[in-house]
Amino acid sequence: MAFDRTAFLSAKWEPRTESVPVPDMAEFFGGSKKDAKWKVRGLEGVEVGRAKAAAARNRNVAAILEGLVSPSKKEIASSMAKLVGVGDDVPDDIAIRIEHFIMGSVEPEADLELAKTVCRSFPVEFYTITTKILELTGAGHLPGKPKPSGKKEK
Repeated sequence: MAFDRTAFLSAKWEPRTESVPVPDMAEFFGGSKKDAKWKVRGLEGVEVGRAKAAAARNRNVAAILEGLVSPSKKEIASSMAKLVGVGDDVPDDIAIRIEHFIMGSVEPEADLELAKTVCRSFPVEFYTITTKILELTGAGHLPGKPKPSGKKEK
């Protein structure tokens, strides 16, 4: 069967979503293990690229901070790196997953502070959530139903 380019290009694509159970975080979801779910979505190609760029940015900022201070002030450079959330102690995989977490979190929405706190305080849940985001991303977006183009006859 031939590929229907026209249908493919005219489809209204929607990201796949899924709720990830996080029962160990129940106290932050009103105390209910049943309601402790983190809703995530698959990422778009550009977002995957941005996340990969985060690892390079992580290394570059650490190098810049290191170069800004003299060798006698290495502690200051280390403190500055920790302050902005980068450095040699943040593995590339974590830097990438933090970006995935921020972009792929639907409910609750996430920012850098929340992502880093979940990563530090609930590492298993952090990996579970980001792995689900990657699975949904790999499965691709879903074509939505196109809206009718004309008026309905009465």
